[in-house]
Amino acid sequence: MKKDKIFLLGFMGCGKSTFGKKLASKLNWDFIDLDDYIEEKEGEHIVDIFKHKGEKHFRSLETQAVEATAKMKRTIISTGGGTPCFNNNIETINSLGLSVYIKLPPAILKERLLNETNKRPLLSGLNEDELLTFIESKLAEREDDYLKSEIVFNYNDHAVPNFIEKIKEVV
Repeated sequence: MKKDKIFLLGFMGCGKSTFGKKLASKLNWDFIDLDDYIEEKEGEHIVDIFKHKGEKHFRSLETQAVEATAKMKRTIISTGGGTPCFNNNIETINSLGLSVYIKLPPAILKERLLNETNKRPLLSGLNEDELLTFIESKLAEREDDYLKSEIVFNYNDHAVPNFIEKIKEVV
């Protein structure tokens, strides 16, 4: 069955937005980042939503954003790192389109996230060692949901251009 939406899942910093924009360009599809969508809809940055209204409220907004994608066609959707792990979002995602888990090892994620701890609410105030421990712990917690994706893209094993070709075949 051909899919008209592709959801990119994975831990923060794995490259969902970067990869998503490239894939959208190759497929001539639209691209949407769910975090950007939420910020625009709420008129507030994710960091501030977490600070003022809490994680539970943010997760509810994420679920609403996932549900809003049902009307979208020919769209690549970059989800937040926790999106598939709350409120049965992974089941909704899989019912709406093709889900792709972009898998990277914790050490690479740490290097990518080192300079972004102030922009990401869950990483706020962590030093380098704490960051790696946090990533390992959260990844272990979220991996079961990530692995419910229809495709797992192990970033270390595949060249991006080859993977884009594989996705094009599916859609």
